[in-house]
Amino acid sequence: MRIKNIALLAVMGLGCLAVSVYAGAQTQGAASRQPSIGPGSVVVHSALGGFILGYDIDQTGTEGILSEALVLGDGNANVAVETFDQKTGKTIKIVDKLLDSKDDFVTLGIFGNHVGLTEYEHVSNLFVDKRLYAISNPINSNKFTAKWTPPFHQAADIISGMAATQGSPNTAVLGFENSINNFSSYVFSANVGANTFGSVFKVTDPVFDHNNSPVMAMNTKTNQAVLGGSNGCFGCTTEIGMVDLTTGKLTEFEGLGFGFINGIAVDSNTGIACTTTEDDFSVEFYDLAKQTGIIVVLPGANNQAQSGQAVSVDPIHKLFLVGQEFSSTASFGSSIQVFDEQGNFVESLNGFKLPASPAYMALHPSQRAGYVIVTPDLTTLQSFTY
Repeated sequence: MRIKNIALLAVMGLGCLAVSVYAGAQTQGAASRQPSIGPGSVVVHSALGGFILGYDIDQTGTEGILSEALVLGDGNANVAVETFDQKTGKTIKIVDKLLDSKDDFVTLGIFGNHVGLTEYEHVSNLFVDKRLYAISNPINSNKFTAKWTPPFHQAADIISGMAATQGSPNTAVLGFENSINNFSSYVFSANVGANTFGSVFKVTDPVFDHNNSPVMAMNTKTNQAVLGGSNGCFGCTTEIGMVDLTTGKLTEFEGLGFGFINGIAVDSNTGIACTTTEDDFSVEFYDLAKQTGIIVVLPGANNQAQSGQAVSVDPIHKLFLVGQEFSSTASFGSSIQVFDEQGNFVESLNGFKLPASPAYMALHPSQRAGYVIVTPDLTTLQSFTY
């Protein structure tokens, strides 16, 4: 899932110095596949110098998209949405910008075939009072081409996550009812490019309520939203839920690991899901059809600070990439730990400036490459290979 909430967007999809390629990363046969792995020489700087509020790259194209906000002395900000070249990292075009504004933009991702989605948040006083959405279809049009009008229960409702499903026409949307004493989650399917939607289904188990920070991915083969949740207390167990996006039926089974589920991804071709858990710095791999799984500790991890965070899937090479903000395989910085779908550790990508996690890892699977946000000021995307 791309986002847990708007507050995490700054470190997601949620610095200004390029990191040289780290050639000494731990591998298991990776050298024969790639001349080098880890942080690359290409970086993307936000055009206005603001911190990044969401980003993604086109998995079968050449461009990416991000939103940014440069905070000014009066508390307002210069905000913008811009596209960039994946090969060079250079800005292609500022799609839209507002100067000295209370409002902001948030990049929600790229969906379907080359369709970008941006959220516009309008602020009258202190709080957001209106959210509007625009698509860029295709992303390399470098402009907003149409409105996107999701079927919210009420205007104040908030999108807390959208499944990364590039190449499939539909994605799953996780939202919640943003009202006093009600944080119930709901899900629905969406064809972003066509601006069409499935029925909205309330998620009935409160373990998946927004206040428990649920995570979500999508199994496009079974048309299910795949949820991970926990009450989050130390030693609390986890729950995996699958919501049929046609009927709304919720199927659940007890997960592995303890504490909050920090990240989730699903390979729809194999029906394998991967999650990370907070308390035990572990990674879980589930066969969703059989409702069985295995759990492994992150390599070298021995404390909660080294827990895995976001998870991304490479369905071509059958790999899961796990972001780790505080590395357990390097003496400094962040790492990305790579596993196969059987739970075998493959390699460590070390040498990222913080925070390479809990940030979304935007992948270009056919190139075994991607981008992730880095450095404390959150103004830079770092390329990497695996």
